[in-house]
Amino acid sequence: MIDLHYAPTPNGWKISIMLEELGMPYNVIPVNIRNGDQFKPEFLAISPNNRIPAIVDHAPMDGGEPLAMFETGAILIYLAEKSGRFLPTDLRARFNVIQWLMWQMGGLGPMLGQHGHFALYAPEKIPYAIQRYRDEASRLYAVLNKQLGKTGAYVAGEYSIADIACFPWTMTHKAQGFTLDDFPHIKRWYADVRARPKVQAGLAVGKFEKKPFTEEERANMFGKAAQAAQ
Repeated sequence: MIDLHYAPTPNGWKISIMLEELGMPYNVIPVNIRNGDQFKPEFLAISPNNRIPAIVDHAPMDGGEPLAMFETGAILIYLAEKSGRFLPTDLRARFNVIQWLMWQMGGLGPMLGQHGHFALYAPEKIPYAIQRYRDEASRLYAVLNKQLGKTGAYVAGEYSIADIACFPWTMTHKAQGFTLDDFPHIKRWYADVRARPKVQAGLAVGKFEKKPFTEEERANMFGKAAQAAQ
């Protein structure tokens, strides 16, 4: 059994989708990031960066004690290796998937996260920051669109953890003011991935009602409480 410490965000969805795709049994442990659960000592013990998601595998591959893990890229690789799915064993195909996973971890996710913050959530609208991150988000969408035009299917050829990592972040496109009509290869891929029943199941995990942030919730979500916890 795998414990999934989770909130329904793009990063959380990566792992709920992966577990659903694999059909692995898992137990959802909600982490209310609005209320600051991510700063509790029991969560920090398994996720020292105070970010969701994290997992604890009670039947790890080495047969040893329960294995705790944070960072979605590491979790996806671990689950792919444990299951033998969504990560090729052939050297070139394997590292093609891994490089696009790292691209998502280092580029697509962080830059869309920054654009979303400054464009949608920041109490002060800073035009330079909004434009800076919008330009970078648009550039990254164009990179992904070009790649999908080459493969004609999924990010690294066959459906893989690269798709599972990238897809949840593209779900924010409407809220961030992008249209997939500008990126036709992404539009086709997005529809194909979203239509997968296990993707839909992963997205349905832990849905909550969206509502405005209180000042305390804003502090928990966007850094002041995080700094105070150090």
